[in-house]
Amino acid sequence: METINKKILLVEDDPNFGIVLKDYLSMNDFDVTLAKNGMEGFEKFKKDNFDICILDVMMPYKDGFTLAKEIREKNENVPIVFLTAKTMKEDVLKGYKAGADDYLNKPFDSEVLLMKLKAILQRKASNTLVDSKKFEFKIGNFHLNSKLRFLKYKENETIKLSPKENELLRLLALHENDLMPRELALTKIWRDDNYFTSRSMDVYIAKLRKYLKVDDTVEILNIHGEGFRLVVKTDA
Repeated sequence: METINKKILLVEDDPNFGIVLKDYLSMNDFDVTLAKNGMEGFEKFKKDNFDICILDVMMPYKDGFTLAKEIREKNENVPIVFLTAKTMKEDVLKGYKAGADDYLNKPFDSEVLLMKLKAILQRKASNTLVDSKKFEFKIGNFHLNSKLRFLKYKENETIKLSPKENELLRLLALHENDLMPRELALTKIWRDDNYFTSRSMDVYIAKLRKYLKVDDTVEILNIHGEGFRLVVKTDA
């Protein structure tokens, strides 16, 4: 997941920690705006578009929970990560109720924060892609119309896909030559991520491979522990 130019609003009332964290994130190619309290943070949020917000919980004038609520009223989708020195379960739950995507207790490993940010941004990018209105795809020598659930190879007879086959192939096509995370398909199509739905998806992947095998430029690869990749080879 590329982080270059991804904009972060960092709201932290400890000036030393705030500067150190800002510098670390900037070194990792994020564009970071630092605010020293909740009021300043909200003013900065209103003036720019951010890809993610990192909010300290305990701050003067306006705490992180209140700021998150105000941010959510302006933007329902921007990811929010809370930083806190408190480890009480009630505070963690309060954070998630306020719209948090993740929660880190101080002190924390900066690399862990970096991985969490990348994962959140990857998830957001995937969800945005999945929610697109695109329904027609060229997959090698196949044509997929996901609105009609038609899959056609060259001049061969059209295959009518089942609803799950159709949705799964559409997801793969949206991520062509890139990773389609296993959990994304399970939550979007099966509405659950457990052992049984995972095995069910493997059966549907096998069915799609059977349809696609007539075209040697198209292949569904299994990326162990992560998901699948629809590979479409092009002439060099």
